[in-house]
Amino acid sequence: MGKILRMMQENSQERGKLQISVNSTVRNRPIAGARIAISYTGDPGNTLEELVTDESGQTQQVELPTPPLEYSMEPSEYQPYAEYTLRITREGYEPVDITGTEVMSGTLALQPVSMEPETPEENFDRIVIPAHTLFGEYPEKIPEDEIKPVDESGEIVLSRVVVPEFVVVHDGTPDDTTAQNYYVRYRDYIKNVASSEIYSTWSENTIRANVLAIMSFTLNRVYTEWYRNKGYDFTITSSTAFDHKWMPGRNIFENISRIVDELFSNYLSRPNVRQPILTQYCDGQRVKCPQWMSQWGSKYLGDQGYTPIEILRYYYGDNMYINTAEEIAGIPASWPGENLDIGSSGEKVRQMQEQLNTIAGAYP
Repeated sequence: MGKILRMMQENSQERGKLQISVNSTVRNRPIAGARIAISYTGDPGNTLEELVTDESGQTQQVELPTPPLEYSMEPSEYQPYAEYTLRITREGYEPVDITGTEVMSGTLALQPVSMEPETPEENFDRIVIPAHTLFGEYPEKIPEDEIKPVDESGEIVLSRVVVPEFVVVHDGTPDDTTAQNYYVRYRDYIKNVASSEIYSTWSENTIRANVLAIMSFTLNRVYTEWYRNKGYDFTITSSTAFDHKWMPGRNIFENISRIVDELFSNYLSRPNVRQPILTQYCDGQRVKCPQWMSQWGSKYLGDQGYTPIEILRYYYGDNMYINTAEEIAGIPASWPGENLDIGSSGEKVRQMQEQLNTIAGAYP
């Protein structure tokens, strides 16, 4: 498969662009002078391009071969994106390898890179980006009620809808105790999920509709403290059976990033319902979901000129509206029932410690 894809990329006349930004894990400072060798995934010995980051930690944009645009316009057995391997080196830092950076025809891919300062152990960071959800095989979503029950027990606890600064992503199924938890900025999380769930080549109205659905689903998890109320210490999972697909270290796309920045405080609501709607969806081809949004179906509606809200109402009903939430710092959590003081213990104290440790790591 890799050789066939590489031959198709080499023979294609179509191009996409890639730009890499490199930052230190210490204070997120940009790293100038980092060297990036770009090769086809599966052929790392054959370097296609070599780039160097500037003072802002960014490379110039480079054009690279991609499969034809038409492969992402209809469901296809042919992979619609090119895969590249990046080798990033810089004196004083541990080297990083990224396998599977996706580049699509006519769009700009943005690959973030975080480098650890060099240690005597000579560590090596390798990131492997899995297949896109519309091309690879992933578990289908387990259906849930779109509105979570609110009772007097205090189980649904946030007093208002908020946009968090961070979410905690559990990179696996809820009960997988070996899966790692990642503290991710909310905007970066949404950009990663949208780049993993839909194609950047689709119309902007389709992308907006899907981004709104992804954000509303995520803010429902935040508002209801869905997993924390079940005894877990995270906001959301990366399993498509339970939530959306999030891929640590993957690239995003400039147009998706721009749309997320434009819409980041929005969510979807119904009349007289306080919580964001848990807007579930499926691809609409391999998996059918009559009550939810079809990703491919939303693509075709966008092609026909439907607006984002028209696409959403087509699938979720006419009483769906776009609402706006307040942005707050940190990770929202409900009041534990008593003030935290010296000598306090328990889950809320541990949660606070985790957040302080994360802040200390970002701002040492």
